[in-house]
Amino acid sequence: MSLLDDARAVRENAYAPYSNFAVGAALKTPDGSVFKGINVENVAYPEGTCAEAGAIAAMCASGAREIVEIAVIADAPAPVPPCGGCRQKIAEFAGPDVVVTMGTTDGAVLEMTVSELLPGRFTADHMERT
Repeated sequence: MSLLDDARAVRENAYAPYSNFAVGAALKTPDGSVFKGINVENVAYPEGTCAEAGAIAAMCASGAREIVEIAVIADAPAPVPPCGGCRQKIAEFAGPDVVVTMGTTDGAVLEMTVSELLPGRFTADHMERT
């Protein structure tokens, strides 16, 4: 099963009663572990939390700290990229050449690297003084 298949399967569990825009994400760590996430909305925060952030939180809760591949899927006319906040979260745990696969439920797929999705990303190097 591909990561996009994992994301597609978990997307069915998304909680999106306000937007009806269900999103699923799955990521892989170096040891082959797969972590999944969904978007979750609520009445006080109807825009909800992102699926990618949920997958990253699950990864961190397990003690893992490195993403080697990530996929996200939504029922949209074109592949939906991660939001800006999730791009930075992904960049925190993934190298610049890690592939981000974005898909639609109709089968469209777009692949980009982390550096293509977030050029000029903020890193710990920005906080170092020489």
